[in-house]
Amino acid sequence: MTLTASDVVRRVLKSVPLIDGHNDVPWQLRNRFDNDIAACDFHDTSSLQPPMHVDITRLRSGLVGAQCMAAYVPIELAGPGAADVMFEQLAVATRLVEAYPEDLALARSADEVETIFQDGRVATLLAVEGGHGLENSIAHLEAAYAAGARYLTLVHNIHTDWADCCRVDPVHNGLTDEGREIVRRMNQLGMLVDLSHSSTKTMHDVLDVSPAPVACTHSGARAINDYPRNADDEILRRIAAGGGIAMATFVPYFVSAEVTQHEAAEQGEQARLAMLHPDEPERRAAALVEWKRTNPTPRATVAQVADHIDHMCEVMGFEHVGIGSDYDGIADVPDGLEDVSALPNLLEELAQRGYGETKLGAIAGGNFLRVLRAVEGAAS
Repeated sequence: MTLTASDVVRRVLKSVPLIDGHNDVPWQLRNRFDNDIAACDFHDTSSLQPPMHVDITRLRSGLVGAQCMAAYVPIELAGPGAADVMFEQLAVATRLVEAYPEDLALARSADEVETIFQDGRVATLLAVEGGHGLENSIAHLEAAYAAGARYLTLVHNIHTDWADCCRVDPVHNGLTDEGREIVRRMNQLGMLVDLSHSSTKTMHDVLDVSPAPVACTHSGARAINDYPRNADDEILRRIAAGGGIAMATFVPYFVSAEVTQHEAAEQGEQARLAMLHPDEPERRAAALVEWKRTNPTPRATVAQVADHIDHMCEVMGFEHVGIGSDYDGIADVPDGLEDVSALPNLLEELAQRGYGETKLGAIAGGNFLRVLRAVEGAAS
């Protein structure tokens, strides 16, 4: 009997945990519920307006074995007090997981991920998104690790005092000496360095200094869509050469060149209307609504995400590729990847393209576990 793509994927995911390398559930808890766990029924968040992308019902439906929840500190809160927000986010993620012990469990190592998966629950790793949450303190980094954070996304959409991001003009020319010290301390702790959001020069500087593997936990391939948040081929090759991983994200304007071009056109139209009607905000708003009606946003697709994975595999080898959705950190998603329950659709798309069970298992979660173990093993 010939197995369907769905059959193959389900067979793979019985033995290998499907790992989503990045979601922003803690931010949703802060933004929607003021960090009140009792106010959120995490069994089912689909009836919220707008619905969340992640909950227990859909994690189960999506055959997810593990997830990485990021403690995101909004860039508007950078500065004094940012560390408090970081620790609040780590704490609320911990409380959420502990509130659902039959379905979720905190993991602090690759071995614990596998043990929890074999126990039939969804392993949850914690992370920090945005090094501004450290407030330039190694002690805060160490405390975040002690609180369970197993990777740090060095920057978000602003520079820190020690590293450049990719979204604005550089000020440090990459990583400063303080930034190098932070990376070294992460290596010593056994904490994975995440390059997503970093400038290309920052990425190169980290790769120069880190003996442990590094990751891009939620990025695409720049060769498929030339967008600053995506990694170029030279970076992808260097990540692979160091034993690391790049995890394909679902952010539509990272994924689809058509969506990126449309976003640029919309921003151009907004600038044009502001020039024409500087004192008439209602007229500008009405004109923009009409522009959007006649220029609908293109849709990113699951096939386009698979295109990024195809390219990453070609450049890096399949042993260095994974999945990092950014669910609940984005307002829109690709068609076919509407929420976490749809994650197997991506693996089925890959299976239909000829990916066998070994490659599917590696991309689904095996590669991330290998990288996590290597980082743990490099700790001192």
